[in-house]
Amino acid sequence: MTTTALVVDDEVDLCRLMQITLTKMGIKSDVAYTLSQARTFWQDNDYDFCLTDLKLPDGSGLELVKEISNSSNIPIAVITAHGSMDLAIEALKLGAFDFVNKPLELPRLRQLVENTLKVIHQDSEIQATPECSPEQKMLDSRLIGNSAVMHPLKNTILKLARSQAPVFLSGASGTGKEVVARLIHDLSPRRDGSFVPVNCGAIPSELMESEFFGHKKGSFTGAVADKQGLFQQADGGTLFLDEVADLPLAMQVKLLRAIQEKTVRAIGDTKEVPVDIRILSATHKDLSQLVQDGAFRQDLYYRINVIELKLPTLNARRDDIPVLAEHFLAMIADDWQLESPLSLTMEACERLQRHDFAGNVRELRNLLERAVTLAETSYIDVSHLGLPDIEPELVNTQEQNHSSAIDSSEPPDRNVENHIDVQSTGQSTKNGEQVIQSSNMATPVEQRVTNLHPYRTNTNHYPSMVQHSSTSNDSSSTNVASTHDEESLLDSTAQQETSKDISGLPELFDGQLPPQGLEHYLQEQEKHLIITALKQTGWNKTQAAELLGTTFRSLRYRMKKLEISEDASD
Repeated sequence: MTTTALVVDDEVDLCRLMQITLTKMGIKSDVAYTLSQARTFWQDNDYDFCLTDLKLPDGSGLELVKEISNSSNIPIAVITAHGSMDLAIEALKLGAFDFVNKPLELPRLRQLVENTLKVIHQDSEIQATPECSPEQKMLDSRLIGNSAVMHPLKNTILKLARSQAPVFLSGASGTGKEVVARLIHDLSPRRDGSFVPVNCGAIPSELMESEFFGHKKGSFTGAVADKQGLFQQADGGTLFLDEVADLPLAMQVKLLRAIQEKTVRAIGDTKEVPVDIRILSATHKDLSQLVQDGAFRQDLYYRINVIELKLPTLNARRDDIPVLAEHFLAMIADDWQLESPLSLTMEACERLQRHDFAGNVRELRNLLERAVTLAETSYIDVSHLGLPDIEPELVNTQEQNHSSAIDSSEPPDRNVENHIDVQSTGQSTKNGEQVIQSSNMATPVEQRVTNLHPYRTNTNHYPSMVQHSSTSNDSSSTNVASTHDEESLLDSTAQQETSKDISGLPELFDGQLPPQGLEHYLQEQEKHLIITALKQTGWNKTQAAELLGTTFRSLRYRMKKLEISEDASD
């Protein structure tokens, strides 16, 4: 079946040139010279695509773009005069497929028509098999999830893939911006071209122009050969500018011209080379705020932000966490060459759905990789995830905000034993942890029931904590009281020794400075604290390090530095 097109322009010679070019490509075309004539042709005939000028004698081509885009999915491209880039961007936002600048270059026109024919071919395949088209299968296999926020996102991606307009992907880190960018490329008519991703924040500013536009041999010191830039590598395909907000202002000016004119000039070259690329960009920063702050050029912002696609966070699509976890576990098993992928228990799956994912999908994959490493069987339990226990209030809040999530189970009991036979004991809460304070000790000792790191197995707290009794008979109460008296005596003795040690330090009054300098005074303070911790733990360096909140190696280093003997007898 012969492809048909409608050409709309008030210049007779230009219309004739385009009609001859289309005829050589096997396309039948009709020519309209005014907006009213174009509307008549469109209503009386069926066309596969339309090519229209934006400035017509009796109106604007934008009106035709809007009417065709609202009534059908037929591709429509626009012709703009040199310097009318703002009108072209407005046409793209209204639904135009692509644009070409005047004076008209035949290679650029042929490229636009070829891309249009690819879109027409894709649309015909989707209409023939709407439920099992290759595009839909690719979309479902690479963009995992069927939650409420994912359906409109997938539909938007399919629409964006048909267009050649620049797309700006916004969203938090780890939401899958590069995955979506690759999908847009692979679903577009440019799928046979290259997809060139570049992290704008990872390129040194002095090498940025060479990386983007290339250079000629001998153009600067170290240029021993010609080099293609990223724009030339992406010719015929898609250039993905990740973290575009990190571009320096000097480079933003050069990038703006390359996007607008679709030509680049390598460093050391004397002529510009045309490139046919589509620009996709992304950042996790607020680009509009950077424009207001003067950190990002406003004109470049409007060039790359023709269509904005905001990606949802993982917390906004908790229903997708089970299928995402299954997908990642299968990928991990394949990458690590495991016999079969591991499975999540029901409790682990529910715990993942209640977790607050600050790192989004990337954090979920990292959690699963750690869980696969720690799991000793084919099942991943809650303990393998290494996630902290959540407060009941947080569970209730998440259930209210996400009614479609799986019903949460009761969090594990984190309370200590109820039978505490200690005189004058008070309880308080600090930072979500239960704290038990003993009032008859010189310095209150706090016992916290905390969530341990998954790699830590030691749960001892030093100095020795109040002993708990689970029995209520008289002999047990007597033993607990006796133990408490002994501990109080030991603590009192340690505190007296500590007081003796600290008394050796010069007492400083307000406005007085250490006589031997700050460094010597701080070292003496540190030395006395370390000795105090060692005495309280019976010169057990591992326990003393935990009491001081440092590591064993750090304590050994400080003892050697401060000339503290490792033997209590010394």
